[in-house]
Amino acid sequence: MKRYRHLLILIFSLWTGFVSQAQSTAKNSFSKDLVVPRMRVIVDNDFSGDPDGLFQLVHQILSPSAEIRGIIGSHLKPGDGFDSSSETATNAVKKVKELLEVMKLQNAFPVYEGSNLQLKDTKTPNISEGAKAIVKEAMRDDVKTPLYVLCGAGLTEIASAYLLEPKIANRLTLVWIGGPEYTDLATPPPGYTPLEYNLGIDITAGQVVFNDSKIPIWQIPRNAYRQTLLSYSELLLKVKPQGKTGEYLSEKIESLMKRVQQFNLHIGETYIMGDSPLVLLTALQSSFEADPSSSSYVLKSSPLINAQGLYETNHNGRNIRVYNQLDTRLMFEDFFAKLQLFKTTK
Repeated sequence: MKRYRHLLILIFSLWTGFVSQAQSTAKNSFSKDLVVPRMRVIVDNDFSGDPDGLFQLVHQILSPSAEIRGIIGSHLKPGDGFDSSSETATNAVKKVKELLEVMKLQNAFPVYEGSNLQLKDTKTPNISEGAKAIVKEAMRDDVKTPLYVLCGAGLTEIASAYLLEPKIANRLTLVWIGGPEYTDLATPPPGYTPLEYNLGIDITAGQVVFNDSKIPIWQIPRNAYRQTLLSYSELLLKVKPQGKTGEYLSEKIESLMKRVQQFNLHIGETYIMGDSPLVLLTALQSSFEADPSSSSYVLKSSPLINAQGLYETNHNGRNIRVYNQLDTRLMFEDFFAKLQLFKTTK
């Protein structure tokens, strides 16, 4: 019996050593010597609206190859069901700060408030801290890493930044979640609305960016961002158990699921994490010849956006990237892994 007890103690010691080594490995997985920033990003999103923006922000924060130079809370369309107030950009900033507090990262990143209003015309910028932050970062001459503005909402801030300083068009790339399907690439979903949600937040800003500027655009239109389905079972097993951050994110989705049932709306067992491609196309670019090589796009002539928020042919439009297939496996598995690593190290 004594011999078996010694054997059990030996096995337990070996197992304990293995677990300790595994946790140590996890803590050192993102050594600053191995993964360093190779791009700069500014995150611009309507964080008081659809909670998918909060998932994207967590993923972005946990991705060390993209240096976050600013987080902008931007506005929703007036009367939006997520936040019907007149201060949706102000409320978006509050959500960002709430999330950073949950992650124990208060004051880790500069947070800027965008405008609470749509543009009144295509010539006049809305001067906000968010728009000024984009201009300031884009006009830096002391860094060589590329700058991406990651927008998961309306285009008010990037349009205003361009109107404040048109030279930024040559100094950044806009990655935008928004715009309806292109008829030659995809079929709209059943019961679709011609005006896509994010473009509808500020059509005038869309006209500035697409029609008037030369800003390089990587567009993820509705047919592409609708591919990013996270199942409720994945939320319960891979997100919710991952500490306070996982609990916080999961509660946002479960709360929404309960709220919409009051209107006899049942959304099933998946949720569109439509803003997460912003991380996929930047932080998760290929190691050599850096590019989002596991996702597919076509080059299209930038369309004109009309007053109804619909595309019109622009024979003189610059080429833009329009993504039509996203590597959701890489996107979600990386997110789940980083959440787990973050829980381990906190």
